[in-house]
Amino acid sequence: MHSVSIESLWPFLGFVAAVIHLSGILSAFHAIVRTRTAQGAVAWAISLVTFPYLALPLYWIFGRGKFYGYVAARRSGDLKIHHIAADLRDRLKRPDTRFQTPEGCSLRVLERLAGMPFTSGNEIEVLQDGSAAYGAMFDAIDAAQRYVLLQSYLIRDDDLGRDLKARLLRTARRGIAVHLLYDEIGSYGLPANFGAELIAGGVKVRAFSTVRGPVNRFQLNFRNHRKSLVVDGSRAFVGGLNYGDEYLGRSGPFGAWRDTHVRLSGPAVQAVQLAFVEDWYWAAREVPELLWDPRPGSGGAAALVLPTGPADHWDSCELFLLEVIRTAKTRIWIASPYFVPDEQIVSALQLASLRGVEVRILLPLQADHVLMDWASYAYYPMAERAGIEIYRYEAGFLHQKVLLVDDTLASIGTANLDNRSFRLNFEISTVVWDRRFAGLVETMLRDDFSASRKVVAGELDDKSVWFRFGVRFSRLFAPIL
Repeated sequence: MHSVSIESLWPFLGFVAAVIHLSGILSAFHAIVRTRTAQGAVAWAISLVTFPYLALPLYWIFGRGKFYGYVAARRSGDLKIHHIAADLRDRLKRPDTRFQTPEGCSLRVLERLAGMPFTSGNEIEVLQDGSAAYGAMFDAIDAAQRYVLLQSYLIRDDDLGRDLKARLLRTARRGIAVHLLYDEIGSYGLPANFGAELIAGGVKVRAFSTVRGPVNRFQLNFRNHRKSLVVDGSRAFVGGLNYGDEYLGRSGPFGAWRDTHVRLSGPAVQAVQLAFVEDWYWAAREVPELLWDPRPGSGGAAALVLPTGPADHWDSCELFLLEVIRTAKTRIWIASPYFVPDEQIVSALQLASLRGVEVRILLPLQADHVLMDWASYAYYPMAERAGIEIYRYEAGFLHQKVLLVDDTLASIGTANLDNRSFRLNFEISTVVWDRRFAGLVETMLRDDFSASRKVVAGELDDKSVWFRFGVRFSRLFAPIL
């Protein structure tokens, strides 16, 4: 047996080092061209050139800001997927469903971001917390007559997850078409036999895999964070609740779980259905046979469904928030489990507060991720200087994603107030232009604020040196948190 001397390895190690450094330089050029923000491009370029051994794998896992393949797959379909969106847009513009936005109103901007119009004749109900939301959704599944489309970021194999599975199986046995779509990374702990049992019972099950295709093979940073349910094309549900016992306060360290969903009927349901079909086509390369006839409901609310994600031409989620902040006249109330915005959102909130708008941010007392919790503290000085009020919810873990602007506009959906939702996650929100609905959201949020503690000036300064260091360190990871 021949032994290999250290001296003989030096040429090989030198070659490997040269390849790594050259790859770092080439990747730095890629980051400069491709990274969405100047700050991100500078950070990645410096890291890739100075320390490529660590930065290279991190960049190719976390550095990409665009999700490739999704739009191409949607547009290259040889079935109906190529025309569904355009046909639905035309149908939603019919006089019996179209909502005429006021002249000069920013709602026209939101329509362009969504690619769909606001529609009238929608009935929208707030479903507060898990007991109300799951009860309404399970009743809708049990009463389905034609099909069920269910999408969730996270599904657990626990009591609630198994209850969901049993209902889907019973519905499939009645001859109803059932489609279940879940995020592959969000539901990584879901055992294989969970889906296998559903498939054996006639349910169509797919995972939304962001690593599909050679271009995306090592890209693990994107998530499909949408949570929706569509039944028979006439009822839909959208909001913050996944399917796990913790969302009912049954497990986990936080006890009570504060969350919000909405139930929709009316023409806006069709837009929720379209978002599901586009995601389903990416995962399954097929288009389900569905009803595409928007029908006005019994309500009078104007609504817009806003799906956003890393395949969009624009940063639609962030642009939506920037636009409504810009046009707010009296108040902006935001409830989110995370508060890690970028500089544009920070500046917009500061300007709103400086021009006399009441800006309130409602966060959980403690986030479910340490880095997210620490990073939120970094924005306290910004809030104090501009008069922005931050509240910490103390009656459990706050997970809802709710926005209230003035007395007319409210949004409930899946998007958090962080860079991941702005740029990396597929999200969906229901935007409602209706004084009655806004009043219901105001009442709900007032109750939440009454169960919260207002952050006082200088609170971060009272923390230990190590805590303040952790806060500043955590903020460095804001683009991918």
